[in-house]
Amino acid sequence: MVLRSVLLIVLGFQVALNLTRPIITLYASEMGATTFEIGILTAAFAFFPLIFAIQAGRIADKIGDRLPVLFGLIGLAIGMFFPYLFHSIWALYVSQFIIGVSNVFIAVSLQNVLGNVSTNENRDQYFSMFGMAVASGQLIGPILGGYISEHYSYSIAFLTALIISLVPILLFNRIPVILKRSIAKKESLKSSIGLLKEPALKKALISSALVLYSKDIFVAYFPLFAKQHNISNSSIGWIIALQGLAMIVVRFILPAVSKRLGRERVLWASIIIAGISFFLIPISDQIMILCFLSCLMGFGLGCGQPISMSTTYNASPKDRTGEVLGLRLSSNRLSQLIAPLFFGIIGTWLGVISVFIVSGMFLIGGSFFIRTGKKEKQVEEENIIIERKEVKNGY
Repeated sequence: MVLRSVLLIVLGFQVALNLTRPIITLYASEMGATTFEIGILTAAFAFFPLIFAIQAGRIADKIGDRLPVLFGLIGLAIGMFFPYLFHSIWALYVSQFIIGVSNVFIAVSLQNVLGNVSTNENRDQYFSMFGMAVASGQLIGPILGGYISEHYSYSIAFLTALIISLVPILLFNRIPVILKRSIAKKESLKSSIGLLKEPALKKALISSALVLYSKDIFVAYFPLFAKQHNISNSSIGWIIALQGLAMIVVRFILPAVSKRLGRERVLWASIIIAGISFFLIPISDQIMILCFLSCLMGFGLGCGQPISMSTTYNASPKDRTGEVLGLRLSSNRLSQLIAPLFFGIIGTWLGVISVFIVSGMFLIGGSFFIRTGKKEKQVEEENIIIERKEVKNGY
């Protein structure tokens, strides 16, 4: 029951979120925004989450996950309201600030719920199912957004997202309240960052940041690239949506593949595949080729989030899991804040094509930071054996 409710909430808020995120670029461009200004707008989504993500995790540990989820869902609806009512750049900025903070509370709390109700044996499966719900939203949302913005208007697209975002609120009371530590107990920011001494956690955060910033860059700048080649809004929506479809497919087989080959080996290979896909985007303006590359990118990026979520939870102190998931989200938002600004400058100087080439280089280069040495592999295998023994013995 809890798992089903979490997945339905995730699906609803991801459909609403991904219905609007690809069209924000086109909406802003229509209002005269430059490539750099679009980079700033994309970064606005990550600004407040960078500040509040760790605190959001601590709140979830202290008061439970139910109220933070409700707060996030209400905020998501409010964020969709501004661009519907006001046709201006400032409304898009306000929307992204609000939606960014709301997304933190929803994501951290729901991931924490799954970590709490799962076991060592099924945690990878639960987080993979979470990832499939996210990917389903990334499949449905861009198709709806592209079609509505092309045949009606951008304002109507935000109104549709507003209506969709209200539906998950009906399910928030099914979220269990699990308190992990006393409200009086406080941890400093230095203490939270100190958790990065754990190698597995550090690599999980790096891989997650690489995946998240790459998805943001693709969603923000691919519409600009496509518009330069006279590709319609609905076609842009389909191309972006196919990335979500590929993520769903890969997450069906991810638990089995991870057990067979090892989490970090799969993660390393997936980021390499995503990087190559970024490199190849500028080679053609043919829709079928772009659809294929979007799928290939989805296969690569689709492995990153579930593995990093599961690894992060497993490497966390058991009374600070929400806090560490917040730390993970904070590192994600740092990359999502810096990358759009950086690529906005790159795109302004060298053109939109350079965004994909440089991003591909970053992905491939970053993949070498998460490779596992022999000693680390041996430790990982020993930890897996210990976990299995604990489960068998009833711990």
